[in-house]
Amino acid sequence: MICKAARAATTNPMTSMNSLTKMQKIASWIVRLTAAIILLQTLFFKFTGAPESVYIFTKVGMEPWGRYGTGVVELIAAIILLSSCHCWLGAVLALGVMGGAIVSHLTVLGIVVQGDGGLLFALALTVAVCSLIALVLHRRQIPLVSKYFTITNS
Repeated sequence: MICKAARAATTNPMTSMNSLTKMQKIASWIVRLTAAIILLQTLFFKFTGAPESVYIFTKVGMEPWGRYGTGVVELIAAIILLSSCHCWLGAVLALGVMGGAIVSHLTVLGIVVQGDGGLLFALALTVAVCSLIALVLHRRQIPLVSKYFTITNS
């Protein structure tokens, strides 16, 4: 259903990637690549059980399955972010996961975790902002929302 709706949305020239200006396309690729690279880079630590990841997920009460589950969702989000047709879905997934990470930092973990100088918090903010920008740029591809962004000649 999602693929069919997204495909229908992308066949309409007003809702496809082609409706973006050259600068918007460049911005889209920059923010999508930035978010995907950060998401993929952190997977190594989640899946190998790095002490920092184990500490974080133990502190929020989600070790080990929360670490694995978050890693899988981040992997899916990164892959979908790189898809032209469904990048909005990757942005939604990444934004959701990063929302959870940001809330965890602000409520349980703190900005600085194990002397990282706030790097993990900054990376979560970076992915969230990049995902939000990608979502705004590709809002016309979202099946249930795209009808509010179509241009009609009345």
